[in-house]
Amino acid sequence: MDHLEELKEFARLHARGQGMRPQHVTRVLTGITNDTAADGRSWAAVWTAEGRAAADRGDLLDACRHFALARFPYHGDADRVRAQRLCVDTFDQWRRGQDGIERLEFEHSDGTVACWAAGLDRPRPLLIVMGGIVSVKEQWAPLLPLLRRLGYATVVTELPGVGENTFTYGPGSWRILGFLLDELADRAVVSDTSMLALSFSGHLAVRAAAEDSRIRRVLTVGAPVSDFFRDETWWPRVPGITADTLRRLTGSEDLTALRRLLPQFALTPEQLRQVRIPVRYVVSSRDEIIPAGDQALLRRTLQDVRFKTFDDVHGSPAHLGAMRRWLVLQLLRLRLAGGGDRPASRTPRGRRAS
Repeated sequence: MDHLEELKEFARLHARGQGMRPQHVTRVLTGITNDTAADGRSWAAVWTAEGRAAADRGDLLDACRHFALARFPYHGDADRVRAQRLCVDTFDQWRRGQDGIERLEFEHSDGTVACWAAGLDRPRPLLIVMGGIVSVKEQWAPLLPLLRRLGYATVVTELPGVGENTFTYGPGSWRILGFLLDELADRAVVSDTSMLALSFSGHLAVRAAAEDSRIRRVLTVGAPVSDFFRDETWWPRVPGITADTLRRLTGSEDLTALRRLLPQFALTPEQLRQVRIPVRYVVSSRDEIIPAGDQALLRRTLQDVRFKTFDDVHGSPAHLGAMRRWLVLQLLRLRLAGGGDRPASRTPRGRRAS
C-alpha cells in the first residue's frame, strides 16, 4: 500500500474514533490527491480547510477534529505544524467558554508537557488521560466536564513527542508520569491516581505502576507490552505509518535504528509481577499493531487483570461508545471497591523522563 492510501485508511479509523460521519470523511479524502504539493489538494491543506470551515460556522470542537487529522500522523512538516497549532488554539478558544477547564504547562530539563485539566479547584482523586503515538490531547479533553462530575481531578496530556509534548519518546519515558504526579501534588490527591492510558501510553502506565505506589489502577486499550517490541516475526506486519511515527517520536535516524532501540522498551515478567494493582485492558481481536502474545503475557504475570474484547482493529474505533462505557464503568467500580490498595511502603523511584 502506498503512503497516501495508507494515510487515508488510518484516517478513516481515527475519524470514526472521534465520532466523525463516514460520508463526510469519504468526501474529504476524495479531495486529497497528494501529501506534499502546494496545490490546495494535499493532505494537510484539505483537512485544514475543512477545519477552518467548521470554525467559521462556530463548531470549534469539530474544527479541532479536522485540524488533528491535518497534522496526522505527526507534525513533521510546516503545514502539519500549522495544523497542530490551529488544533491547540481552537480548543483553547472552545474551553474558554466552558466552566473550569484550564491549561497547564510543566517545564522539565528534558522537555515541556502541556495539559488540559478540570477539577483541580479542590483535592480530588487524580485521573490522568493520555493517548497513543498519533493522538493529541484535544481529542480526549472534551471528556473533562464529565470526568469532573464523576469526582475526579482530571488531566489530559500526550505521549512524549506527540502534540505539544516536547520530550523524546524513549525506554525511560514512563518516568514522565512520576514527574506529572510530583507537579500536581498540591492540587490533587495524587496518592490515589488512576491512569486512562490508551495504546502506547498504556505501556508507560504499566511500567510506571511497577515503581510508583501512587498509581492505583490502570485502564488501557491495545497497549504494547513485550512482543511488539521484540518479536522479529511480528514486525513485518506492523503498518508503515506506525513504524514511521515511532521513528519520528524516538528520534531514530532510520527504521533500522528504530528496530535496534525497540527491545529496550519491552517489559519483563519480573517488572510486571511488581504491578500489584488492577489493570483493565480492551483487546481488539483484529489488532494489526499489537500481537496477541502481549495480552497472554499480562494474563500470566499480573495479579489483577481483566480484558474486554471487541471484534475490531487497533483501538476498536467501531466500538467507541461501548468501549468508553466499559472503561468508565471499570474505573468507577474499582474506585468504589477500593481497587488498587497496595502496600504503602513502596515509594516512587526515578525522576528523569528521557
